[in-house]
Amino acid sequence: MNKLMIKLIKLYKEARKNDGKAYCRYVPSCSSYALECYQKFNFFKASFLSITRILRCNPLFKGGYDPVPLTKKEKELIKNSLEEIFNSSFNPTTNIFNSI
Repeated sequence: MNKLMIKLIKLYKEARKNDGKAYCRYVPSCSSYALECYQKFNFFKASFLSITRILRCNPLFKGGYDPVPLTKKEKELIKNSLEEIFNSSFNPTTNIFNSI
């Protein structure tokens, strides 16, 4: 189902490419957001995220930057990277003074 939705979104984007008008209040646009959702998540989660985003794309909401949420795998990778950085024995002040 995701592949079908990705093809439909790409067809939509291609049809709107020459229109020249920007209708979306958000960055990335709603179609780009939905495309990335279907590439990252399963069909149901991607559909939920896309529909809620489209419903928020109206004058009652401020708009602005609204990225696609991170996957569990991406969150875990960031968490592990930060733990590695903070738990390392690297101390820039001692390394600077030891080299003098």
